[in-house]
Amino acid sequence: MKKLILFSFLATTAVMNVPTHAQEKVKFTKEQLKIMDDILFDEIFVSISSKKNSTLILKDGTKKTGSVSGVTRKKGQITSIKMKDATGNKVEYQADEIEEMYLPISGYVKGAKVANYFSNSRNWGSKSLTKLTNPDEVYVKNIKASLKNKKAENEYLMQLINPSFSSQIEVYADPVASMNSEASSGSFVGGPKITGGVIKSYYIKKGGDVIWLKKGEFEENYNFLFGDNQEFLQKFPYNSIKWDYLSYLIAEYTKMTEEKNS
Repeated sequence: MKKLILFSFLATTAVMNVPTHAQEKVKFTKEQLKIMDDILFDEIFVSISSKKNSTLILKDGTKKTGSVSGVTRKKGQITSIKMKDATGNKVEYQADEIEEMYLPISGYVKGAKVANYFSNSRNWGSKSLTKLTNPDEVYVKNIKASLKNKKAENEYLMQLINPSFSSQIEVYADPVASMNSEASSGSFVGGPKITGGVIKSYYIKKGGDVIWLKKGEFEENYNFLFGDNQEFLQKFPYNSIKWDYLSYLIAEYTKMTEEKNS
């Protein structure tokens, strides 16, 4: 009898520990796949306009407004910023002094992003051009992270690219991320073949943990991202999705988790 009880316990434990991606594959409709393929993250901006005022909120709550005259970066992430004060003097602020920033986008870069929109097959018919070009500033937050999971943790200023669905998982831009080039047919009949691309890495914050998540390590971090919501894992098992759906998956996970916790 003891052996039977032990066997039953071990069997139950084994079932509970089966990897989520080992479950039966879910088949999505073409319409569902089209929606999942939409990129919901904000565009990544690097150039900052020096002709418009930026806003810095320091950790002590002090608000600073002025034009940015210089930015220091490491692996694309901001480590310090120089701003002209009301008297015209340049004052440098380190990343560990700043809580958040609102930075105006360079008009030239914004124009280039618009041009890039029309050359990217993934955007045609799926993402609003208005959303792409507005607002005129980006939101940047202080984040303590290890660059590419290799360096010692330091404080950096990173662009939050999912501000409208960041209550559970925050996604930050990796300005030096490589892009996976994908050739695809134009969405219009007789349209030319144009090239789109998928960004291959981001910085992800969930709870108190921040990781550099790259495409090649998506599977091993799938439970870190979504493992605390079994309903989500049943609906979107790893064996049924791909990296391209990341923004949709995070938005859907956020919605399902908020509904579960409400």
